[in-house]
Amino acid sequence: MAAPNTRLRELREANGLTQADLAQKIGVVQSAISFAENGERELRDDVKAVVARFFGVSVDWLFFE
Repeated sequence: MAAPNTRLRELREANGLTQADLAQKIGVVQSAISFAENGERELRDDVKAVVARFFGVSVDWLFFE
């Protein structure tokens, strides 16, 4: 099990997005965002890159605390 991703949740919430909103904008299912935020699963590397680009941050900062 991965560690919970608090940075992803904080960025999402700071931008006024629900998990479903973010999932739709980046083309994944909502459960993928939920699992990543709760540390149940990691996002695929290609999805990590899309999320980081969407928020304008580096993959390292966002996913490797």
